Order: sequence, then C-alpha cells, then structure tokens
Amino acid sequence: MASDLELSAMRHAITLSAFGLGTTSPNPPVGCVILDHHGTVVGAGFHRRKGEPHAEANALNAAGDAARGGTAVVTLEPCNHVGVTPACRQELINAGVSRVVIAVMDPTSRGEGGASMLAAAGVEVETDVLRDEALTVLEPWLTATVRRRPYLTWAFAAEGRHQSAAEERLLLDLRANADLVIAGKILDEGIPGGHTSAYFALPSDIDIGAGFSQWLSAAYEGGARRVLVVDHEQGAALRPRLHAVDELVVAMPRTDPSQALEVVHSDLMPIGFRLVEVAAHKYGLTARMRCSRV
Repeated sequence: MASDLELSAMRHAITLSAFGLGTTSPNPPVGCVILDHHGTVVGAGFHRRKGEPHAEANALNAAGDAARGGTAVVTLEPCNHVGVTPACRQELINAGVSRVVIAVMDPTSRGEGGASMLAAAGVEVETDVLRDEALTVLEPWLTATVRRRPYLTWAFAAEGRHQSAAEERLLLDLRANADLVIAGKILDEGIPGGHTSAYFALPSDIDIGAGFSQWLSAAYEGGARRVLVVDHEQGAALRPRLHAVDELVVAMPRTDPSQALEVVHSDLMPIGFRLVEVAAHKYGLTARMRCSRV
C-alpha cells in the first residue's frame, strides 16, 4: 500500500504533468517524482512534447545516483517500447529503482506492458494509486486515444451585452490546455508553435457543420488529442452535434436576482451533461459541464 510520502509525491507528479498540456500530443501529459531510499524527493520531471525525454527520464536525470534503491512515482504506466526515445521501463531498471508507483495504466502499452516488465525485472510495482486524481489531467488524452477522436470542449458566453469580451476571456483561460482552437473562423494551435512539427499537423480549416466528425478524425490523425471551440455563434451548428462534445464551459454575466431566468436557463444545461464545477469571478459565473459518457 502506498505510503503517505508516496501519495504526496504522486500529487506532486500529477501537478507537474499538467505542464505538458497543450504541447505533448499525440503523447500523453505525464509527471514523475523520484524518492530516494529514505523517502526524500530527489528528482522530478514531466514530458513536454513528443521527441523529447519522457517524464521518467527527466526525473531520473535530476535524481542521478540517488535514484538507486529508491521509488519512482509516475502518473501513467512507464512505456514498454523503443520509439523516438528509449523505453521508460528500461530507464527505470537501469537506474536501479526498487519500486515503481503508478496512477493509471496505459491502454496503448506495447507487449506485456511496462508494469509487467518492471515486475519481471524484480522491481516492486503498485498500480492505481490516486488514479482518479491523475485522471484530472489524463482523462481527455485517454478518452481521445480509446475513441480515436479528440476530446472536444465547447466554450461560449451566455447571451449578454459583454458576450464577445467574455468569450475572449474564456479563450485566454482555456486555450493553453488544448492542442487545437477554433475561434470564429480562425484555427490555430492552443499554444502556437507548442507541438513538435514532425509529429503534429494543423488540419484544414473547418466550418462546423456537415463533415465535422470526419474533420475531428483527421485532426486526431494529425496528432490532436484536445480541441477547443470558443464561439457562441457556432451554437446552431454544434447543438445538433452535442454527441461530439465532451465538455461545455459557459460564462454567465452577473444579473439582478429577479432576472436570473434570462441568464441561466435549461438550454445552457443540456440533458446528458453533468455539472462538475461552478466558479464565481469578477464578471459573473463560469459553469463547466461534462458529458455523462466521459
């Protein structure tokens, strides 16, 4: 059973993994923390983009010889294949770690899987440690990978005088988490230039409507795992296609208590979506809803 030090290290690793959002695709955002044999943090790292060292390699490099006999705490099962970079399970074995603690198993793992290969090499392995917490970062990537279509977030402002300004704030707040952003007629990377061009390509421009599912599939093949649409005007095209939307983010302006029906109404809370967060801010409220299938 994971110790308190390992649980703390896993939360550290989950936090670090989020630094890879918007740049790692088609690879997953992963974090890793190394504890020495006394339980002291001696190394930490995350994966930034495909073609660069994985989280485990960055953490091991920081730890150096202090990793020997220690514990690697990682948010996703270490990879089991040699690709652009070495297999992470072999990096951990070579570093001499005695234990590996994993939050989420990787459905794309090759062969017997990294965890099995580590165990076969005599490394103690514990899995499903703080899995639900790790999914706060990994779930969109996992959903996209299993489905072979990007995780789609649609963000817009409820009707109001300051709608365009509210949507601009949503764009600023959300775009760094996405691989691709559709804002009006503009299509761009969430973080411009953030991905490795050899493994990521912008798809053709899209008018949301007929053929949107095919466009999403093409975006996936180009390396995108998260797509953000920020535009109230796209509502007429997206509402009949809510089956393709995984997450809704709606900004609502502050209003008089007796006029609430004009700001928050059932059309903004569609059936099949569950409310996961409501946050108040200077300009009003932001409600985040997730499709029940996710």
